[in-house]
Amino acid sequence: MLEALFLGLVQGLTEFLPVSSSAHLRIVGEFLPNAKDPGAAFTAISQIGTELAVLIFFRKDILAITRAWFKRDGSPEARLGTLIIIGTLPIVILGYLGQDYITNNFRSLWIVASTLIIFGLILGYADHVGKREKSLDNLNARDGIAYGLAQSLALVPGVSRSGATIALGRFLGYKREAALRYSFLLALPAVFGSGLYELKKAVGDSTVSVYSMPEILAATVVAFIVGYSVIAWLMKYISTQNFKPFVIYRVVLGSALLVALATGVLSAQ
Repeated sequence: MLEALFLGLVQGLTEFLPVSSSAHLRIVGEFLPNAKDPGAAFTAISQIGTELAVLIFFRKDILAITRAWFKRDGSPEARLGTLIIIGTLPIVILGYLGQDYITNNFRSLWIVASTLIIFGLILGYADHVGKREKSLDNLNARDGIAYGLAQSLALVPGVSRSGATIALGRFLGYKREAALRYSFLLALPAVFGSGLYELKKAVGDSTVSVYSMPEILAATVVAFIVGYSVIAWLMKYISTQNFKPFVIYRVVLGSALLVALATGVLSAQ
């Protein structure tokens, strides 16, 4: 239970920062007494907690988007709702078709270390060259689909859902706050869908995770509480600062992980 609670803390701290929560859960699991990969199921279910934090924090935005979408009033909020649906399709399709391959082949620490570094550098470059001129009112179908494809990269641990979508947004010229906000909103359908799907499997099959259902649910509650605080902090931080500290952190962590793997301190699988 203590391990699960600690992992819930890690999930809450890292889900919204562009540093990859799935990578951190994978790495931290190696240093816990059980020294086991928490697994994709644990990650997906605990993310329900952090997405509940998004649901509550952005409740006014979500309610406005939902109302406008059902009214079909042609407003920016209605268009945003449609684009969120369109942007969710790539990760749903790729996640469903490649579920077994992703679970069994993408959790090597060599892959995690490499993606931490590579996509960290991509985020840094995108944030540096990206213009600060577009808001979410400027979001169109082309950008919505591109955001969706960027989000689907998060199926690989180490990429970071927020990191990939923020980098894409900065390349497209969106303001940092706009890119971050849309990253949060876009993740809601996909994360809730995968989390509830894994939760259903875990209820019927206790072998899908190294942790029991009460332990996973406790971790999810911790992830919700911590995640809400992180959202509030990050939205204030990004209004005046850039993503450089997260880029440096990713490169340092990825490099340290490569050294640990090369010297045999950690096993890749």
